[in-house]
Amino acid sequence: MALVVMLAWWFIIRPVVQEQGWVEVSHGFAICGEGVRQRGCVIDGDTVFISDGTEQRRIRLIGFGAPELDGVCETERRLAIAARTKLYEWLTEGDFEWNGDDNPPRDQYARELRAARRLASDGSEEALAEVMIASGLAVERGWGEPPPDWCDD
Repeated sequence: MALVVMLAWWFIIRPVVQEQGWVEVSHGFAICGEGVRQRGCVIDGDTVFISDGTEQRRIRLIGFGAPELDGVCETERRLAIAARTKLYEWLTEGDFEWNGDDNPPRDQYARELRAARRLASDGSEEALAEVMIASGLAVERGWGEPPPDWCDD
């Protein structure tokens, strides 16, 4: 009996539980400070801002780290602008979803921490982190790891 319960958990219940927590996002984004004002805007290559008129939220997209706009060298600053543009393009390709439900974890700056993905009609998944890393404009980065050196030697 215990084996049946374990198998049911592993193959039926666990996949459903793991899928809970993803929220569809369908509102527009702009680059912060540029273009037509939208409900959301892209701050940099891994952070977005959302405002619904009453609530303002900053979301740090996780699974990757992008160069900083105020980086220590011209190369990092140039890559940061390209990463911000790449994130903006991905977000504006169409509806996507991020995890965390209504109460996501937060970082030391009070930003929501969320992973983002887009599901295709065939059921395949496109993870934002994988897209950003594959573009060469971000690196895989875990929480607490030191930032990479984006500057030329």
